[in-house]
Formats: sequence, C-alpha cells, structure tokens
Amino acid sequence: MKREVLLNQTVEHIDIKAFDVIGLVDAMAKTAFQGRNLGRAARIYDTMIADPDCAIILCLAGSLFSAGLKGVVYDLIANNMVDAIVSTGANIVDQDFFEALGFRHYVGDPLADDTVLREAHVDRIYDTYIDEDQLRVCDMTIAEIAETLPPRPHSSREFIHAMGAYLDSNAKNRHSVVLAAYQHQVPIFVPAFSDCSAGFGLVHHQWYSPESHVTIDSVKDFRELTQCKLASSHSGLLMIGGGVPKNFAQDTVVAAELLGFETAMHKYAVQVTVADERDGALSGSTLREAHSWGKVDIATEQMVFSEATLAMPLIAGYAYHKRNWSDRTPRNFAKLFQQPQVLTTV
Repeated sequence: MKREVLLNQTVEHIDIKAFDVIGLVDAMAKTAFQGRNLGRAARIYDTMIADPDCAIILCLAGSLFSAGLKGVVYDLIANNMVDAIVSTGANIVDQDFFEALGFRHYVGDPLADDTVLREAHVDRIYDTYIDEDQLRVCDMTIAEIAETLPPRPHSSREFIHAMGAYLDSNAKNRHSVVLAAYQHQVPIFVPAFSDCSAGFGLVHHQWYSPESHVTIDSVKDFRELTQCKLASSHSGLLMIGGGVPKNFAQDTVVAAELLGFETAMHKYAVQVTVADERDGALSGSTLREAHSWGKVDIATEQMVFSEATLAMPLIAGYAYHKRNWSDRTPRNFAKLFQQPQVLTTV
C-alpha cells in the first residue's frame, strides 16, 4: 500500500474553547462510578485554578498529543491554567515539536498489517500513523539544536527551552505546546529525555562530537522542579496517566524536606488513568497511597479511572469555561532559572 493512501486523514486536535461542557460535567458529578469521579476531579482542578496560592503542575504520560490532545494542553498554557509540565518525551518531541516542524499525525488502523506499514516507512501508535522519514527530520533537528548549545550538562528543561527558542524563529506550525511554554514562561521537564526522538538526535550529536557535547542531567531536572515547588505556598497536580512524570512531580515534596526546607504536601491532586493498583505498579497506585509517603494531601484528591481522550477534554473544558483563570496571576516559573537562586532552609 502506498504511503499517500496510508497518510491520508490527519488527526485533528480538540478545541476545548469550542464546547461549554460545564452542564454536562456537573450532571455527571450527580451520577455514579467514573462519571461522579470525573465531575469531582473537574471541580478540584477548577479549585486549583481559583486558589491564588496554588501552583499547578501538569503531568503527561502516554501518547496524548498524537491522539488529538495537543490543543488541550496548548490552551491550558495560553490561558494560564498550568505553571509547569512534567511529561514523557514522546509528547513533547516526537509529537508536539514534530508537528511544529510542519508535520502531522494521521488516522490509522489498529488492525493494519504492520509489515506493510514498515515497508512504507509508516510508524503506528495504536490507531494513528506517523511518517518515519519525517520523524528522522525531527531527530536531526534535535541534533542541530544540541550543536548550538554549550557542551555541558543541561536539564531537559534547559534543552526544551532551546527547542522553544528554535521554534520561535523557525516553526511552520505555531500551535505548539513547546513554543507556547517558551512564550509563557512555563517550564517543561522530561525526566527520561532520551526515551524519545530526542534520544536519537542526542546520540547522533554525541557520536560525532565525542570530546565536546551536550548531556542531559536528570538530577538537575529534579532540583529545578523542586525549586518550582518551593516557590509557591501550595501546589496541585493534574496527572494524565502515571509512570515517571507522576512520581517525579510527587517526589518534589520529599526532596524539599530532605534538603531541609519546610514545605507542604501537594494540596490538590487529580489523576486520570486506566492502570490498576493491584499489581503494585506506579501508574495505578492511588493518591491515598502517595499520602503515606507524605507527598499528597488526601483532603482534596480524586482518581478517575478513564482513558485520557475521554476524560481530559471534559476536565480541562470544565475549568476553562468556569473562567477562574481570567484573573489568575502567572507564576512564570521559567524565570526562576534565568539567574542564580539562593534558597534558605528553615
């Protein structure tokens, strides 16, 4: 099958601004099962936004942007509904940065013949397709950005900031999370940065610059995200999926305490996941379990056991149309790292 037949229908991103879902979500809150949980989660997220002392950390795991949720996160940034992001690399590099370069994701078939796809240089993400050759352009663009940076350890936040600066001048599609975060001073952290298209670009960069090259320091990521936590009186987590982003954000409370700072547990927490807690895996571990570690306050938390493309637009859309973000003060956390910080322990 020819590539032009496979790569025919593009995935379109949801626009939460176009649909007022307040009535629907409020009605769901009066039902049962995950409808009730989702309704409460949406109200908790809106409460985070309305709380003038709360910094909001958005955690993203899974292939969300290829599935049409990029626009949701873009709107959260553009409307001051999130202050920092912790994500898997695929969302930020293979999917958002990739589309900012002018490429797209396409509607696919989960039952497709993967041998046929391989021969056509088409990669499959469940029921979406991505052009393998275009992905290599993304890889090499990452390598080019690395060549422009000082040859030293960088946090992923620093590197993604450089990606935003690159897009500010070169983006072919400016509807980009990386670009919006750069413009709105919202830091993005990808703790496992090499586990995505960025890894290929950085391997190329290091291979051909063996004596002088960029490295990614995940410990620096942890320290910088902990600085974001310390910069606010309270914090709230909106977690889509689980895994590394979830634990990384939760652990900032413990890290701050270990460094000698007096800080509160995350005051609010919402997690949307389809993972089960019974096998002990991190993605399905409940927020109440996190309370036993001193990470999350259980007074205002909600688990929603739902697939992300169903739940996230409703939760985000509810908070958007409530409009408590309209007079919210931006945190501008990226500015924390533009000059040396001196933090005093208690």
